[in-house]
Amino acid sequence: MPGGRAVGANVKRKEGAAKVNGAARYLDDVAFDGLIFGRTVRSTIPAGDIVDIRLPADTSGLVIVDHRDVPGRNVVALIDDDQPCLAERTIRHAAEPILLLAHADRDRLMAAEVQVQYREAAPVFDPERSTAVFKQIAIDKGDLDQGFAAAEMIVEGEYRTGHQEQLYIEPNGVVAEPDGFGGIVVHGSMQCPYYVHRALTVLLGLPADRVRVIQTETGGGFGGKEEYPSMIAGHAALLALKARRPVKLVYDRVEDMVATTKRHPAVIRHRTGVTRQGRITAMQIDALFDGGAYATLSAVVLSRGLIHASGPYRCDHVRIRGRVVMTNTPPNGAFRGFGAPQTQFAVEVHMDLIAERLGLDPVRVRELNALVPGDTTATGQRMGQDCSAVTVLRAAVKRTDFLRRRRQLRGTNRGLGLSLFFHGSGFTGSGEAKLASRVSLALTERGARILVGSTEIGQGTRTM
Repeated sequence: MPGGRAVGANVKRKEGAAKVNGAARYLDDVAFDGLIFGRTVRSTIPAGDIVDIRLPADTSGLVIVDHRDVPGRNVVALIDDDQPCLAERTIRHAAEPILLLAHADRDRLMAAEVQVQYREAAPVFDPERSTAVFKQIAIDKGDLDQGFAAAEMIVEGEYRTGHQEQLYIEPNGVVAEPDGFGGIVVHGSMQCPYYVHRALTVLLGLPADRVRVIQTETGGGFGGKEEYPSMIAGHAALLALKARRPVKLVYDRVEDMVATTKRHPAVIRHRTGVTRQGRITAMQIDALFDGGAYATLSAVVLSRGLIHASGPYRCDHVRIRGRVVMTNTPPNGAFRGFGAPQTQFAVEVHMDLIAERLGLDPVRVRELNALVPGDTTATGQRMGQDCSAVTVLRAAVKRTDFLRRRRQLRGTNRGLGLSLFFHGSGFTGSGEAKLASRVSLALTERGARILVGSTEIGQGTRTM
């Protein structure tokens, strides 16, 4: 690195060569003796009860697992243990896992027909109609009534975001194999092997030292392989323990997109008090997140979403209310940004609406209200001396020649947008007070070796 400086220096990625030359070993590259293939039988209705299950007439060679085969607790252990690994009776979404099958012949496995009879119930797909609340959070700063009293105009807007698929290149997949001593070893494409490890100890009723989880080279995640691998790993492990041989369970693209977690849809309403000059005097924000059928990581997604809901803007009087509710869609979960993209999309579109209503330049409205050192956010965090949204905004406008380029596009069907956002690092909110990270340091002849619990999913962890 030039002059010994790391920041700004180009660094060769240690992960790059193996991926380019084919040496990187993904799950499909790992061989297992005696391997058989697994499959998940899922619900075809979004809400109701299971009445009857009819297995294929010929079950020879088939390994069949249902909820009665779970040796521990039939849950996918996470924050709230509300999601079953296999449905017992109740169906809450149209991809709910009901039964597991395995066979040495993949064609026979896929041809095996399982018929499930249901008693259907009325599903709820609209989060605004849901009365089942997973989590509620309130954030208050200052006196909202005082802020609106100082306003010369009130601007209101409603903003909606939908489901979003992570679309990693490699779909979810694991191989589970009994270790020969009553334990289990799971190999898989995943972001958080420690999530999977804990979930398996609960599901299988095994002590921690009888469960081993190995992350194979992972072809992308973007949050989609944070909590969901606990589900597919549980399924493969149950099959492997019953079959007493390795079981490979890999989703095709359709199953991966249909059954796994997505970004939470959201409905966000803004009511903002402003002066004629464009200064914000009050912000009232209501955010509704669609959690899907089970809680997964929704509480944390809601928390991060609300922390960022007022954007990187200064306002002395803020009221933010948010909740995440249950609907009869597959559960939603982690996706890059973790709730903040939904709320910051809303506040940025709303800032443009404020500028339009006031007849002001959107850049100027942002510049008037952007956080500078000494300001506090809606949650009370004080901006340090090295943090200025105004400085960043001005630099971006200058470097991109935004104003001139925007003028050139007037009267055309092309647009040029500008947005300003902030994003906190760390786990989110009070989570930092409850979590502990471990690091191991060892001096070597060439320097130091650092062991951390971070995984590599394409972001360059091994290089760092």
